[in-house]
Amino acid sequence: MSVGTEIRTLFAEVAKEQNKTLAPLTDELGLLETGLDSLCFAIIVARLEDRFGLDPFSADDEIDFPVTVGDFIRLYENAAAPPAAA
Repeated sequence: MSVGTEIRTLFAEVAKEQNKTLAPLTDELGLLETGLDSLCFAIIVARLEDRFGLDPFSADDEIDFPVTVGDFIRLYENAAAPPAAA
């Protein structure tokens, strides 16, 4: 399963658990428009850390905070990608 698919599935699982109505997820949808609140995102980030063993929000590198669903997915895809050879 791809990182993006896992994240979208996790959004749906957490929305259901927290009794939130999840908007149809597109890459362009703003995170604030998903129907999820800060607790939901905290749960999602914690579960993603458990699954992938990484938390891009606590990395030493400065990151651009994701604004859209696509930004959020790309953040994890980039964090999970092996570093490029020099």
